Amino acid sequence: MTALICGSFAYDHIMVFPDHFKNHILPEKVHMLNVSFMVPQMRREFGGCAGNIAYNLHLLQGKGLPMGTVGNDFGVYADWMDSNGISRAHVKVIPDVFTGQAFITTDLDDNQITAFHPGAMSYSHQNKVTDAKGITLGIISPDGRDGMIEHAIQFAEADIPFIFDPGQGMPMFDGDDLIKFIDQASWLSVNDYEWQMMQQRTNLSPHEVTERVKALIITRGADGSVIYTRNKRYDIPAVKPVTIADPTGCGDAFRAGLLYGLMNNMDWDTTGRIASLMGSTKIEHPGTQNHKYTLDTFKARFTREFGYSL
Repeated sequence: MTALICGSFAYDHIMVFPDHFKNHILPEKVHMLNVSFMVPQMRREFGGCAGNIAYNLHLLQGKGLPMGTVGNDFGVYADWMDSNGISRAHVKVIPDVFTGQAFITTDLDDNQITAFHPGAMSYSHQNKVTDAKGITLGIISPDGRDGMIEHAIQFAEADIPFIFDPGQGMPMFDGDDLIKFIDQASWLSVNDYEWQMMQQRTNLSPHEVTERVKALIITRGADGSVIYTRNKRYDIPAVKPVTIADPTGCGDAFRAGLLYGLMNNMDWDTTGRIASLMGSTKIEHPGTQNHKYTLDTFKARFTREFGYSL
C-alpha cells in the first residue's frame, strides 16, 4: 500500500531556553506581553509535517509519497531527501519565496513557543491529490489552509480514505470547517489540547465524532493515547524514552506509526503501540529527522516494550 502524505516542508530553527518560561511571564501582564528569551543553543533541522512523516514511515519501510510546496532555498533539503531514498515526485518548488520556516524555543519543562513563517506552504493548493497515482490512503497534516481544504475534497471525491490531523493548523478553521473535515475523513487524530479546541468549536463528543469517522485518536503526551471507535475505547500506554533530547517532531513520528498500522491492516491495539514507540524513539534524539533504526531493530524493541511481536 502507498500513502499520500499532504503537509508542510520547513526548516526548523530549534532553540533551547535553559530556564522555565513561567519564571519570566507575569500572568497579570499577558495583555501587554514583552519578553525575550536568551537561547545559547540553536540548530537548523529539516522539518515540516510532510517531510517528518515521510522520513519516519520510510524507517519502517513503509511506502509514502510526501506532497507539499517548497521555496527556492530547498536545495539542501532536496539533497537530504534523495540521500534517504524519499520521493520528491510531488514536492513542488514555488519560485521567489522561502520554504516554510519554524522558530521553536523549548524550555526545561519541554514547553514550546513556536513562530512559523509559511512561505511556500501557502501555495499548497497548487498540488492535486489526483496527481499521485496508486494511492491507497492518505493523511492531511498541517499545511496551507486552501491546500488542506482542497486536498480533503479531492481525497473524498477519489474515495481514498485519509487521516485528518489539523495539528498546528487548527486555528485556521472554525467549527463548520472542522465538521466538514471530519465528515470527509476516515480517521481523526489530535493531541489532547487540540481535542479541547475542537470540542469547543464543534460541540462534538468522542461518541459523536466516531459516528462520523472510523476512529478518533487523541494523544496525551506522557500519559499515552486513547483511540475511540464506534464500539470500543483503546487505552494505549506511552513508552518511556531512554532519554529526553527533544520533543519536536514527536507528533509526526506518531502519525507515521498510525499510517504504518493502517497500511498493514493492523488492529488498533498494535497500531497505537507502534505510533507510541515511534514517538518515544524520536524524543530520544535532537531534531526531527536525525534518528535512525532498521525495521528489525524497531520490531525487537516493540517486543521488549509490549511483550509480543509485530
